[in-house]
Amino acid sequence: MALPSRGPVAAPPRVLTVAGSDSGGGAGIQADLKAMLALGVHGMSVITAVTAQNSLGVQGYWELPAEAVRAQFRSVVDDIGVQAVKTGMLASIELVETVSELLAGLDAPVVVDPVGVSKHGDALLAAEAVATVRERLLPVATVATPNLHEVAQLTGITVLGQDDMADAARALLDLGPRWVLVKGGHLEGEAADLLYGGPGEEHWFRAARYDNRHTHGTGCTLASAIAAELAKGQDVPGAVAAAKEYVTGAIAAGFALGAGIGPVDHGWRLRGA
Repeated sequence: MALPSRGPVAAPPRVLTVAGSDSGGGAGIQADLKAMLALGVHGMSVITAVTAQNSLGVQGYWELPAEAVRAQFRSVVDDIGVQAVKTGMLASIELVETVSELLAGLDAPVVVDPVGVSKHGDALLAAEAVATVRERLLPVATVATPNLHEVAQLTGITVLGQDDMADAARALLDLGPRWVLVKGGHLEGEAADLLYGGPGEEHWFRAARYDNRHTHGTGCTLASAIAAELAKGQDVPGAVAAAKEYVTGAIAAGFALGAGIGPVDHGWRLRGA
């Protein structure tokens, strides 16, 4: 049956992810592009590293050369353009420096997910690169989205409860991002995240905690969803609220895959979950 014809279609908002590839499809570039599609934007990618990864963990990773990362970025940005960028796994000092330099000249919101370790506890950022993330990458971020492990890496603050999250957010904001989203998912109780943009700009986002171990890709998905909402014109609090709702549904619908931790379900709305 012939499809109905229609005139030219306007391109959706364009979002670029700069991150590593997850061969298991649950996190990284693959999760980013799935989330972007689900949220109605056109996703594009700059691959920084290739991982051998499945539901049990990361068996290895290989960084791409800085010139390959730079060429991918310029190819997309100079021709197609972007309305938002999300960064994930950057792996090394050289790649963090390269990406920071590229983003510094970009007139679009940047969501930085300062990825340090995988869901399984495997290191995805060289220890010596943490200082470069702190000094070069965070200052170009519109929103930084660290989990509690990454908060400790970047600030030295160990968050033991929700009362500690405000101190951590203030310390992170001092490192240069415009906004900080401290993710409290590793704490007990409800899933509470704190968005902080300075005095008078403190927003809590709370959601029920689902008894579901299949949460691989949660951080990547949240950061990508925030970038997608910013590209569609939301302000930062509105983008975070919409992204949190989407990710909460994806966690609730997460499914078993392989013998370990399965992924969140990026297409949960399409399946009517």
